[in-house]
Amino acid sequence: MNAVQSAPHNATIYEKSTVMQTTIDKMMAFHNDPKALRHLTPPPISAQLREDNRTSMTQGDLKFTLWFGIIPSQWHVQHQPGPIETSFADLMLSGPLRYWRHEHIFEAVPGGVKLIDRVTLAHKSGLQGIVTRLIFGSIPLRILFFYRHLRTRMAVG
Repeated sequence: MNAVQSAPHNATIYEKSTVMQTTIDKMMAFHNDPKALRHLTPPPISAQLREDNRTSMTQGDLKFTLWFGIIPSQWHVQHQPGPIETSFADLMLSGPLRYWRHEHIFEAVPGGVKLIDRVTLAHKSGLQGIVTRLIFGSIPLRILFFYRHLRTRMAVG
């Protein structure tokens, strides 16, 4: 499965970066663990991995469900190479948004590794777009990635 999909013209980009006292190897190992998605999902949301067909961090696909209480959100993402050698991206093939591409970038810097999460996203129109703007808007993304960077620091530090 090789999806070539570019971001729509109305896509927005969210980015968060944090320097952590760790190594690239530890960062890559943590993100390659099938349990990482569950560890990086903040309560009250829970993540359920349904299929993991990755052959590496940059190839293959995942199917998972994010549970918002009793409401399920089905996702199918393809893992792809990221912008640098020590990175990867997941591109949403199907799910709640019109477009979602999440780049996980690990840069060696003095004092450790700079973790950069860059998400390019676009919402669907109509009611579904209103709902995803509430869940994946600027403030919820700030909370999500604050939590994810905190959990990553705890796992790799």
